[in-house]
Amino acid sequence: MNAYLHCLSHTPLVGYVDPEQAVLAEVGEVIAAARRRIAEFDPELVFLFAPDHYNGFFYDVMPAFCMGMQATAIGDFQSAAGPLNVPRDIAEACARTVLEAGVDTAVSYRMQVDHGFAQPLEYLLGGLAEKPVIPVFINSVAIPLPGFARARLLGEAIGRFARDCGKRVLFIGSGGLSHQPPVPELAHVDPRMADRLMGSGRNLPADERQARQNRVISAAEHFVRDQHSLHPLDPAWDNHFLDLLEQRRYGELDTMGNDELSALAGKSTHEIKTWVAAFAALAAFGDYQTTERYYRPIPEWIAGFGSLSAHSIN
Repeated sequence: MNAYLHCLSHTPLVGYVDPEQAVLAEVGEVIAAARRRIAEFDPELVFLFAPDHYNGFFYDVMPAFCMGMQATAIGDFQSAAGPLNVPRDIAEACARTVLEAGVDTAVSYRMQVDHGFAQPLEYLLGGLAEKPVIPVFINSVAIPLPGFARARLLGEAIGRFARDCGKRVLFIGSGGLSHQPPVPELAHVDPRMADRLMGSGRNLPADERQARQNRVISAAEHFVRDQHSLHPLDPAWDNHFLDLLEQRRYGELDTMGNDELSALAGKSTHEIKTWVAAFAALAAFGDYQTTERYYRPIPEWIAGFGSLSAHSIN
């Protein structure tokens, strides 16, 4: 087995607005089991597909995709902060290969990432710098958004590079499933917030960052009481999506428009394109087998919370 995959939802609300203890323990065991399997696989190189939430990428320059040649986590919502262990020479070679394959990706030598990248590295690998990791940003909130087909092509190109690099490779997809937390939209904000979305929010003062976090926490508390205060979670869609990945029915996603997905499952559900990219990368190694599927709607975390592993079949 040369390639392993784990896709996992993330949430900034862990420790702030939590479900009952039995659910916490259940999710904790799912994550602990995934971490044990990954440790047994012992990856030599990790590709992490994840989104951003206006913490590292803004409308001053908003790429559809960006590969990090160097990256630092900001530590929002008490997630881990500090540098990621990015192997610059391998990341540069991968970016060249992806561009030569016809997939336009930006590169960053000062990538700033948030909990969407930090949480899976903490939960699945034990820290930000435990393994060499190439972070791959997929824009999932700032319209215009890339579609499913583009995310799949990105994953396929990265997968072909990974297949030929001669290392044991782990692919991680971070985000989703159905959810729509209170993320600001450029078309519907005042001039001050618009300026933040255009880049001045890159390094928020401590009081503004705390106020931002408090708004998300308050929205989650309200959502627990009234699950129509935000776009409802959609377990039926979430499980259908997991079926599509398990059965390699990517074509059905290719035909789905962004507006359709937003209407069905919420505007932040576009984070599932990180899962599509990760699975497409794994598919470059040939047939794969999915295992350890988990799903639960968790209103406290404003998340259709999912976890899914897979491995190549050699």
